Amino acid sequence: MKTVQSQDDMNLLRQGFSYAHRYRDAVFVVKIDCTVIDHPQFPLLIKDIALLQQLGINVVLVPGARERIDEIISRYGFTTEYHRSIRITTEETIPFARMAAFDVSNRLMTGLAGQEVNAVVGNWVRAKSLGVIDGIDFHYSGTVERILTDPVREVISMGMIPIFPCIGWNSTGKPYNLSSDELVLQIAVALGAEKLFFITTETQLSAEHYHCPAECGVSRDGRISRIDASTAAHFLELNPEKSGELFRINLARRACDRGISRVHILDGRREGVLLQEIFSNQGVGTMVHTNLYESIRDMRASDVSDVLRIMDPYVEEGILVPRDKQTLQQFYHDFIVFDVDGIVHGCAALHIYEDDQAEIAAVAVNRKYHGTGIGGRLVSFLIERARNRGLRQLFVLTTRTADWFEQQGFRRASLDEIPVRKRQQYNCERNSSVLVYLLDENADAALRR
Repeated sequence: MKTVQSQDDMNLLRQGFSYAHRYRDAVFVVKIDCTVIDHPQFPLLIKDIALLQQLGINVVLVPGARERIDEIISRYGFTTEYHRSIRITTEETIPFARMAAFDVSNRLMTGLAGQEVNAVVGNWVRAKSLGVIDGIDFHYSGTVERILTDPVREVISMGMIPIFPCIGWNSTGKPYNLSSDELVLQIAVALGAEKLFFITTETQLSAEHYHCPAECGVSRDGRISRIDASTAAHFLELNPEKSGELFRINLARRACDRGISRVHILDGRREGVLLQEIFSNQGVGTMVHTNLYESIRDMRASDVSDVLRIMDPYVEEGILVPRDKQTLQQFYHDFIVFDVDGIVHGCAALHIYEDDQAEIAAVAVNRKYHGTGIGGRLVSFLIERARNRGLRQLFVLTTRTADWFEQQGFRRASLDEIPVRKRQQYNCERNSSVLVYLLDENADAALRR
């Protein structure tokens, strides 16, 4: 058993290193429910957040305060009314809302200080009143007007973690109690976050409890592991009686619609949940994501000249093997292209071999678009296509891009691990590195990147 556990730990470390490079300098916005802060696993979660910061990932924190506000208001003999699931914050209760919001924020800051990570609790939110809705005056309950991103980015540039209490102020200094769920959405959009996390104390979504569209990704243990934003809308329509417990799926869908490519919903009572979701191929939560492949299509015969033009610089540098027009015309059905407004900016191929294996080849992107993630999206698309075709393993041969393929989830391998026919064609003079990708072990990995 120890040997199996040690192997699992090593696999997680290997996957983690490949992801760490991918996310360096990215912004991760993390909303932590108040109930998580009160849970015994909270100190370990703080350690994991500190580790992310030390790895060069820019973390932004938003603590929830609902339960803490309820507790303090009740202690002082007041009650809270809600309308449309929104707290009605009165002149008498706004001081307690502020007290609770800064209390949970300070608990985060104190925990991070214990890990030698500096954090700042700031008033970077400009807010306005919700006003009167359905004849109900919400008084000191507000909504976000704007996020002051410049001072937040300055805090980030100094290597510190910004912490947002769920309080905003108007231009005259009047405070408003804000929904932390709505606040975190606005922050993620304003900062252009790579990922948005909701860490809760709720059990992960199980497919057996819901009507799930076929497009939902379901893990071996029955967890809804991934769902794209358009499918999420359909998922919510299929489960109207459970809209309350699925409100975070709706929040995640809205975040995707506003440009956040990955939203993760996690059970914070599980040790290491944040690191496992980020740095493992399988993940442990539910991820709602944008459609990565809206600009990817199958290659047409009319694309041959454009694809040759894109590949030429890579051929000249010895990165790709030469291919002529006749070869591409013969095998263009194996290719996909990245098309923006009718112009091809990238290409890749999937060549099927025996023994349920396939080769990913000819990955090339217009040099003007380097660093935009097109290559990774093309490879991710082919991984999903191979998985849908029931293939067992993918492989690549490369002389110069082995590190990049490792970041996509491939591992170094030997010639013995690829099909016999490809081994017989191997060019010893090029001395290409061999990398493989086991599809059954890497379910969801491409999407999680």
